[in-house]
Amino acid sequence: MTDENWAQATADPLATAAGPWLPDAVAVVAGGGLSGPAGGVGFAIAWLCARNGARVAVLDRDAACAERAVAAIRAAGGDAEAFTVDVTDDDSVRRTIAAVHERFGRIDVLADSIGGGSVRSLLDVGPEEFHAALDLNFMSAWSLIRHAQPHLRRGGAIVTISSGAAEGRGPGTPYGVAKTALEKLTLGAAGSLAERGIRANCVRVGMIWGAFAARGMSEEQREVRRRNVALQTEGNVWDIASAAFFLCTAQARWISGHVLPVDGGGFAISNRGQAGGTDDEEG
Repeated sequence: MTDENWAQATADPLATAAGPWLPDAVAVVAGGGLSGPAGGVGFAIAWLCARNGARVAVLDRDAACAERAVAAIRAAGGDAEAFTVDVTDDDSVRRTIAAVHERFGRIDVLADSIGGGSVRSLLDVGPEEFHAALDLNFMSAWSLIRHAQPHLRRGGAIVTISSGAAEGRGPGTPYGVAKTALEKLTLGAAGSLAERGIRANCVRVGMIWGAFAARGMSEEQREVRRRNVALQTEGNVWDIASAAFFLCTAQARWISGHVLPVDGGGFAISNRGQAGGTDDEEG
């Protein structure tokens, strides 16, 4: 085989791709503020985008958190700007996205990490709390996508962050319902935007260790949870952010309309005492 043949075989950009993976892109990261010493998924996504050549718009309802994230990115040599937004207010989202476009002149990536909710029973919450869960976890994403998509160019990407609660039962059902709706919204956006060459995917978060888990979990509970993960390891915000970041890049150019679980292989309780288990005895 001649050198020319080899050159042809490796001519695709993916064959020679090397960092940075988002050169000159503009990434909008909702929930990208730095709210604590361990950070969150949104900040981790913003950080990875900036480290890979993107200019980053950090959107957060807490101005101080947004400014901390921007300061960290700039200190590392990146380009970022803070924008304060209430994602549950459609007009606030509209104004913020317009301000981002005016500041940077384009949008290539929209990453939405916003979410949260209680673990109260479905029948214990009232209409106001149920609607609040939908507004924060689902309607906010719809508003962000709706206002950002006119500015996204061919090759652009949208990534949303869901939760394993989408398949949960019992406590926290309003949150799970909202995350299920978010996943469906993302798949719908993928179909609607495909003809424009814009991709949309969702990352479903497993049982990671982060600020949310740390608020209500003892070390003993944490260890039990770790052992019930198939890989027997505990994930963190960087595991989630790395997957989301990949889906934002051209390396994922042929991936759209998918929900990607990032969960250490899933919940896998040790096989002890069931039929066929190692501790089973015939009798």
